[in-house]
Amino acid sequence: MNRYAKQALRRALLGAPLGIAIGHGITICISYAAGGGAFYPCVPEFAAQLGELNATALQAALTAFTGAGYAAASVIWEIESWSLFKQTLIYLAAAAAALLPTAYVCQWMERSLTGALAYAAVFLGIFVFIWLVQYLALRRKIAKMNETVGRK
Repeated sequence: MNRYAKQALRRALLGAPLGIAIGHGITICISYAAGGGAFYPCVPEFAAQLGELNATALQAALTAFTGAGYAAASVIWEIESWSLFKQTLIYLAAAAAALLPTAYVCQWMERSLTGALAYAAVFLGIFVFIWLVQYLALRRKIAKMNETVGRK
């Protein structure tokens, strides 16, 4: 097993519980959005389909998978032999593969082509926004480093 695979495995093991925590945060947001002061451990339609306990357990497993996928995929940013473009596309594909099936199964999106496309568009928009913020922050940091080195 190469070093990237080992790092990805370690990160996946740490990312799984984080994914569950984030999934729980999503259910809290869904509960607030529903109003009425009740807590819904998963989307009510999902609970009605599988039963609350089964739906909540499946959601926990899927959000663990999602967290593990995101964490493992973060190793992509450390592969220096790849271009930034290649890293971005592969990370985007890995993130989408980790999140979108979970969102569909857990009914965080409308189960239709329109709903899936809308959810994917929001996902892509958030991804691009975060990528740009991080890219610009890194460029500024590098410029400051170069400026410091230039003064010496």
